[in-house]
Amino acid sequence: MGTDARKRLVVLGSGFAAISLLKRIDLKEYDVTVVSPRNHFLFTPLLPSTTIGTIEFRSIVEPIRKVRDGDRFVQASCTAIDPDERTITCRATENDAVFTLPYDMLLISVGTWNNTFGVPGVKENAFFLKELSDARSIRERVISCLEAADVPGTPPEERARLLHFAVVGGGPTGVEFAAELHDLIVEDLVNHYEALEGQVRVTLFEAGRSILNAFDENLREYTVEHFGRNDIDVRLETQVSEVRPGGLQLRNGEFVPAGVVVWSTGNGPTGLIQSLPFTRERGGRVLTNEYLQIPSHPEIYAAGDCAVPAGTGLPQTAQVAMQQGKYLAREFNRMARGRAVRPFHFNNLGMLAYVGEHRALADIPKANVRGHGLLTYFFWRSAYLTRLVSLKNKALVLSNWIITALFGRDLSKF
Repeated sequence: MGTDARKRLVVLGSGFAAISLLKRIDLKEYDVTVVSPRNHFLFTPLLPSTTIGTIEFRSIVEPIRKVRDGDRFVQASCTAIDPDERTITCRATENDAVFTLPYDMLLISVGTWNNTFGVPGVKENAFFLKELSDARSIRERVISCLEAADVPGTPPEERARLLHFAVVGGGPTGVEFAAELHDLIVEDLVNHYEALEGQVRVTLFEAGRSILNAFDENLREYTVEHFGRNDIDVRLETQVSEVRPGGLQLRNGEFVPAGVVVWSTGNGPTGLIQSLPFTRERGGRVLTNEYLQIPSHPEIYAAGDCAVPAGTGLPQTAQVAMQQGKYLAREFNRMARGRAVRPFHFNNLGMLAYVGEHRALADIPKANVRGHGLLTYFFWRSAYLTRLVSLKNKALVLSNWIITALFGRDLSKF
């Protein structure tokens, strides 16, 4: 048997950067191994829609093993990287087995963790919204609160607490989750919990002076006004000092009872990223050069939310990670053919966000488009539909939208 002359490329992570590379890399030139603690790709922009049943969970996931024939997948977490020996140490997800893998080239695309900013009680008493398991937990908790509040004899104070849903963080995730909650209340609550109509409240807490800071100022103002018209209370410049089992303790001394607290205040570096001896920017992301390489170890690349090219300040968004994955696949293929590698350039396609009531935002600087409303909502849906990674996902999401429109959301708890 002949020796495999392909370069060993190990990819850490199963997010947008990893899957974009995996779909395009030349497997005749590279022996690719993907290492990730989850065995699927998750289309996170539609994750808020799964929390209240607008879209079903499996509609936005794609098994990594189905993405590409010819690669290898190992379900494990990378715990250490040895750049000198060119090996990684991993711990298997299912049985905690520890093993090492060699590499010739390494792509670090492990994403981020939720940033709690050291606020006590967040991990114990709040829900995050980064993984499918988070969305499932939120969905179960929302339904549990509705069921408990509907029990005859529930004290008014406890019913009010159960029916108050608090969202901490005014970024796209927090805003879209609040919007989805509002849609559930308006469109489905009267059909399932008639006695609770008019009692459910949604409050968005933001420590800064505005929400959706990455969007145009007019769109930010529109969103606050739109939320106000739809009885979503937006509390700006409001800092949370503690999350308790029954609600939020604010820094101004006020205690806010809540049945559900969703924490979406931003991202922080993972344990692996924190342990690496590479240079990082103030927010904790690994700094790369214009080719997405670690300057001290050019055989190691980093992409997605966990890294940033020095001097660029690129946002932590899906489109950045997707473009970086495509770029690396293209340039790796060029490299294998002896062609010169070109630097990475980000093409800003703009930002989209759903704000409820069949309304969305679009901020596309290159086209000088900054819109909101019903037409933007259809553009938002069509844009996300085209970005889904497989025909199966596209068909499932489209059918979920149609079923929800015709029959409402499924509020079963199991």
